[in-house]
Amino acid sequence: MPPSSSQAVLLVDGYNIIGAWPCLKKTRDSAGLEAARWELVEAMTGYSAFQGYVTQVVFDAQYQNGSSNKEIINELLTVHYTDYGQTADTYIEKACAALRQQVALSLISRVIVATSDRAQQLMVQGYGAEWLSAQQLCGEVEATVCRMRHKYQTRKQSKSRFLASAIDAKARQRLAELRMGLQ
Repeated sequence: MPPSSSQAVLLVDGYNIIGAWPCLKKTRDSAGLEAARWELVEAMTGYSAFQGYVTQVVFDAQYQNGSSNKEIINELLTVHYTDYGQTADTYIEKACAALRQQVALSLISRVIVATSDRAQQLMVQGYGAEWLSAQQLCGEVEATVCRMRHKYQTRKQSKSRFLASAIDAKARQRLAELRMGLQ
């Protein structure tokens, strides 16, 4: 889905984030890199949907002998594996350069890059992109999860299995009147 003018594009340096978030480092060290990648992708799926960001999570493939790969997770989230010999930094810088024109034409509202790599931060800011550190992204993701829980929290479930116990007293009284034929 092409981004609308109200959407922002979020580019995430995947391995940089995995190395910076304690929970993802723990997953990487205990269950492997693949598990940490998918834990990051799951976190970004909810975050992107709630924020309305078109998100690209980018992973280096520079040490693997293969061509680039793109996995579409949903309409807002894709995962990119770079070409052999290409770093995620290079991919993100090229994406920022390409997206700069779309921002100028108001096709997208802004470009945000999530990484704690200082050199990359300076480079993408030169292209007009905003920068978000790995720690800031972690905080925003956690805050978004809390907001989602609060927003979509279900009402307290009634302990009774009857519908009447789940509605308020006024509605229960009105239903009793209707049942008894009182108008």
